[in-house]
Amino acid sequence: MDKASPDRLRHLIEVVVESLDDHLDGGRLAGRAYLSRFHFDRLVAAGLGEAPGAFRRRLLLERAAWRLIGRHRVTDAGFEAGYGSTEAFSRAFRRAYGASPSTFAAEPGDFRLPAPNGIHFHPPAGLFVTGAATGTTMDLTDRLLDHDLWLTGRLLEDAGRLPDHLLDREVRPGHEVLPFDGPEPTVRLMLDRLVWTKEVWTAAIAGRELPDGADRSLDGLRRRWGVAGEEFRTLVHGIRARDAWNDAFVDALCEPPQSFTLGGVVAHVLTFSAHRRQVLVEALAELGVAEVAPACPMEWERLAVTRRSHPADHLRGTALPTTEEPS
Repeated sequence: MDKASPDRLRHLIEVVVESLDDHLDGGRLAGRAYLSRFHFDRLVAAGLGEAPGAFRRRLLLERAAWRLIGRHRVTDAGFEAGYGSTEAFSRAFRRAYGASPSTFAAEPGDFRLPAPNGIHFHPPAGLFVTGAATGTTMDLTDRLLDHDLWLTGRLLEDAGRLPDHLLDREVRPGHEVLPFDGPEPTVRLMLDRLVWTKEVWTAAIAGRELPDGADRSLDGLRRRWGVAGEEFRTLVHGIRARDAWNDAFVDALCEPPQSFTLGGVVAHVLTFSAHRRQVLVEALAELGVAEVAPACPMEWERLAVTRRSHPADHLRGTALPTTEEPS
């Protein structure tokens, strides 16, 4: 059975979700996606492991259960879910939840039903998609680290569209992120600090001599980044694998020498890297670089999945078990 691409599947899911309250039959629902009923059903079922009708009914029942928790009347919840009578709604609800709507309302439990794809109704009118549904195993460390490394690389590429005199223009006179790093008024110096910070801390933790960091040409910064970014990734993954976040070391190059935990260093680097990246995104845009890479991790994550950006108000995902068809 053919499967829709992730981007195409999301569009089909959005068609279903946006039509929840329209109570369309299968043919008219497929028409909204500009597909035949057969092709629409096949693509959604292949992508979700659940037929579009069952998927829609489950979402409606989950929403109805949430309404009941909020003290809505059984009649109103059933009507909103598309059932023509309270009796039909009660039968469908009991099969799905193992209790009547009134019993569930009196002793509420989880309104989410078992789903083959981990996609559920999310109050008040959205969707919730579990990590298992997307096939991702990234934890928070992965997200913060991978977004930082990806965006820094993209900013180095974006800066390549500027001539040297703009790279060295003081777009932020007096701008200083940390006193010991000195002023960062130009795009070139901001990029250098992004790279240098990774170089310094990976060297300090590994017990190596500090790199000279002398080459601030764009090609030089990219070469330095190619090494420093991967070294930092390897370093963080190793710390996580050993659960060594609280391990500490003494940096004798500080005046006076200071001790740091590995977790504190990683948090420090990513925190100030995020600040510098945001300033760089704004500075590049001001200097005329069109379509600067998105600084938002949520937008980066969407790009990683779909390879194109989406408006922030678009829904992502959906799914459902077989229940009685609303009348």
